Amino acid sequence: MNVIEEVGKYHDYAVSMRREFHKHPELSWKEVETAGRIRDELAGMGIPYEEVAGTGTIATLKGKEDQPVIGLRCDIDALPIREVKNLPYSSQNQGVMHACGHDAHISMLLTAARVLAEHQDELKCTVKLIFQPAEELTNGAVKVLESGKVGKLDTVAGMHIFPYLESGTISVDPGPRYTSASFMNIKIIGKSGHGAMPQYAVDPIYVGAKVVDALQSIASRETSPMDTVVVSICTFHSGTMANVFAETAELSGTVRTFNPKLQKELPGMIERIIKSTCEAYRAEYEFDYYSDIPATINDEYCSGIAAESVRKILGDKGLVKYAGTPGGEDFSYFLEKFPGVYAFVGCRNESKDCCYSLHNERFDLDEDALVNGAAFYVQYVLDAQEKFGAV
Repeated sequence: MNVIEEVGKYHDYAVSMRREFHKHPELSWKEVETAGRIRDELAGMGIPYEEVAGTGTIATLKGKEDQPVIGLRCDIDALPIREVKNLPYSSQNQGVMHACGHDAHISMLLTAARVLAEHQDELKCTVKLIFQPAEELTNGAVKVLESGKVGKLDTVAGMHIFPYLESGTISVDPGPRYTSASFMNIKIIGKSGHGAMPQYAVDPIYVGAKVVDALQSIASRETSPMDTVVVSICTFHSGTMANVFAETAELSGTVRTFNPKLQKELPGMIERIIKSTCEAYRAEYEFDYYSDIPATINDEYCSGIAAESVRKILGDKGLVKYAGTPGGEDFSYFLEKFPGVYAFVGCRNESKDCCYSLHNERFDLDEDALVNGAAFYVQYVLDAQEKFGAV
């Protein structure tokens, strides 16, 4: 099969699906209409499926052989962002937008499903099509895997539409793709009082400011310069009046690294700094560290297979390198359990005003990239069945 040609026949289908999902975005764990539309499409293709984790769906396509089992995963949820572009397919759900391209991910996997179903007689494997909810809350993958319905996969592939790469290119580099993603809430507990008489109070804003500053020493002085470490405080709230010290200050932030060992060490480093800083200034604290999802790390063998897949569909120029990036992605839980690969599918095209970053209120994508992503899914199945079938 000439994969790029076969998938190209469904260019209009891919675009129409993407636009339909873009018009009707739904937030994490609320993807009811989205899931229903996915299931209707699968039923129309004659691909059996089962519901998982409420709004998730796993479809199974059997070829001539049961083994190997190859997973293809996409995420389906949107973000609480108000879309500002006036497009024919702009969001009709006020305040909710597919600003992270998950509408494109659904479209690409459905398009790949159509082509694979039409060429089912060429499959020497079982393909599991996984439509996962709640990636943006970073707990959808865990729920899907905990259901037991995924089963054992010999390999798994996922992808993200990527506005930082030109349309017509794909990156499948081995090793770290995304950092771990952890979050924290910090409450500084001081003593309220009059702003003109600080000696009778314990100012939680001052202590909080010292904590924010001290935490930056983790990246600059406590960890290797060779490691990516991000410790960012992104919210800081305290007080309601200009002449009153509030009793508390509440801070929140995020922590990122590619290093799994360091990921486990960072909570202790952070709390030690918070504790000692609060003690120095007579304050107390509460510390909550959560959603500690692992880094997304591509298996080297699977990345090699994927690189050949990209070359087959897009040529040598279509395969590009892109360094790992400090975002978070709960596909990492799949890669902890199964060897696999996560692809960055270029969708940038400035001539079409498709040049805004993910999570931006103006985000849009070059829809020609949908064929590339769907073709990658199909080609990876064909290539992986040969490699894993021979093991």
